[in-house]
Amino acid sequence: MEAAFFDLDKTVIARASMLAFGRPLHRAGYISRWLALRALVGQLVYRAFGAGDSRMEKMRNASLRMAAGWQRDTVQKLVRDTLTEVIEPLVYGEAVDLIAEHHRAGRRVFLVSSSPEEIVVPLADHLGVDEVIATRAAIDDDGRYTGEVEFYAYGPHKAEAMREVAARSGIDLERSFAYSDSVTDVPMLEAVGHAVAVNPDRELRRVALARGWEIRRFERPVALQRRVSARRAVPAAVAVGAVLLVAAVAVGWWWRRPKPTPPRS
Repeated sequence: MEAAFFDLDKTVIARASMLAFGRPLHRAGYISRWLALRALVGQLVYRAFGAGDSRMEKMRNASLRMAAGWQRDTVQKLVRDTLTEVIEPLVYGEAVDLIAEHHRAGRRVFLVSSSPEEIVVPLADHLGVDEVIATRAAIDDDGRYTGEVEFYAYGPHKAEAMREVAARSGIDLERSFAYSDSVTDVPMLEAVGHAVAVNPDRELRRVALARGWEIRRFERPVALQRRVSARRAVPAAVAVGAVLLVAAVAVGWWWRRPKPTPPRS
């Protein structure tokens, strides 16, 4: 079996997914206006300069401290309720098309992200992705975040998780694909036979050129909800078309059938 592993932030979507939820969290009363503003500034810095080890570590620790005591179920519901509002304008059409292409080729598709699974799992469902590798926060017996982390899906930890799932699922990594924008994901890209740098930061671009990795630009956002609805409507449209075709053939046959000779009196 082959697979395709997609980093999330700035590869499938145009921003840091964790920071993009600052506004819904503020509206729900989880964070102050000042923290929401800091999240917005963080997005701008992330887009301008990328995310090095120290910056990602600061973001992770700040998020864990902020979320300590929050009820996990409530956060999951908030994410699902606001997912379309927050993520819809950010999804790259090129990524959506590429995910569909890998599915048509029979590959299993993964989202691999340092963002928490409470964000990544609903987004994967929205995109039709098969599985996720994401950061898991520690939860206490009452279902609240403790401020600690069980698994941090970042840097070499992404590659380790990919190898584990490959061994468990029979995935041939040498024949598989990986996509990322950040030099921090070089271990993830090295884990597969087909590495692709998407919208690479300066350092990843340098590595990709040196190693002969493919480089792609994703820059076309899509209205994903409409595309998903249209994709789900295709089978129904085909079914209706088939019924109409059968009906047309039946009517044509009825009009062209030999007319019975009326009985003589």
